[in-house]
Amino acid sequence: MVNLLQNDERLDHLLAENLRIIQSPSVFSFSLDAVLLAYFTSIPARKGSIVDLCSGNGIIPLLISKHTEVPIIGVEIQPRLADMAKRSINYNQLESKIQIIEHDLRTVVPLLGKEKHTIVTCNPPYFHSLDRSLKNQNEHYAIARHEIMCTLEDTIKTASELLKQGGKASFVHRPDRLLDIISLMQRYRLEPKRIQFVHPLANRDANMVLIEGIKDGKRGIKYLAPIIVHDDQGEYTEIVREILYGEVQ
Repeated sequence: MVNLLQNDERLDHLLAENLRIIQSPSVFSFSLDAVLLAYFTSIPARKGSIVDLCSGNGIIPLLISKHTEVPIIGVEIQPRLADMAKRSINYNQLESKIQIIEHDLRTVVPLLGKEKHTIVTCNPPYFHSLDRSLKNQNEHYAIARHEIMCTLEDTIKTASELLKQGGKASFVHRPDRLLDIISLMQRYRLEPKRIQFVHPLANRDANMVLIEGIKDGKRGIKYLAPIIVHDDQGEYTEIVREILYGEVQ
C-alpha cells in the first residue's frame, strides 16, 4: 500500500460492490446521497457512455462501474479529490472502465463532446452561497457543499449539453430546491420523468430528492415510492441495507 494513502486518508469498503475507496475526514467522505443517486440512476448495460459531474472522490463512478460495461468519466475540479479518485480507481483495477478528469464542469463540454453521451449523473453543491457555517469548514468541504465553483444552473446546463437526444440526467438534491431544479431542467431541454423522495424516518419530512430527466423527452412525471432510510429503532431499513451491503443483513 506504498504511496496509496496520504496524510489522514483511509481505505473504506463499498460492501455491495466489493470495492475499496480512499476517503479523508478532513478532505472528503461520501454520504448516503451519492449512494442513492447511483442506485436511482438508469444505467445502460453495454452501450453508451456515462459522465459524472461533481465527482468528488469518485464514489458514483465506482458504484456504477459494477453494473455496466460502458465507459465512465468523472469530472472533478478539486485536484486533491481528483487524485484520490484516480488512486481508488487504480487500486480497484478499473482504469480501463473509469477515467477521472480534473476540470471545471462549466467548460468541460468541448473536451468531452457536445450531445455525445448517454447518461449524466450529478450530486451538486446544495447551498446557494457562503454562510456562517463556512467558518467551521475547510476549503474542500466548502466547495463540495456550496455553489462556489458552480451553480445548480451550471450543472443542469452542462448535463444537457453533454447528453444526446433521449439521454438521461439524474440529480440528487434538497427537496426545497425541487421547483428550481424542474424549472432549470425544462429550460435546458431536460424533461423531468422520475422523482423519488428520501425520508430519514417514515414520519419525517423528506430531506433528499432524486430526479431524472430525459433530453427532449415528452411531458409526464412518474413519482416513485419514497425511500425510508431508518426504521423506528433507528436501524437502516431493508432497502437501504440492500443498497449499502448488497444483501439484507
